[in-house]
Amino acid sequence: MEMHNLLEEEVIKAVNNQLKETTIACDCDKCKMDIVAITLNNLKPKYVVSEKGRLYGRINNMTYQYNADIVKEVTKAILIVGENPLHD
Repeated sequence: MEMHNLLEEEVIKAVNNQLKETTIACDCDKCKMDIVAITLNNLKPKYVVSEKGRLYGRINNMTYQYNADIVKEVTKAILIVGENPLHD
């Protein structure tokens, strides 16, 4: 197994879910990846290097505050990308 940031998968899921419910930013792959990148840059990374670490990390991260932090940062990133998309 390689080094993995546990937040990546969670942020991608959150971005996909929030973009289904808003028209502030488009849902093309470029905008999605911009939103994911902005969000990940504003959250503390959670790196693991083993499958055991991955499972343990997922269990530890299943808190209300953890999810609230992700939703907050995704929302901010959607507003940024929606106001300044990097395509026509």
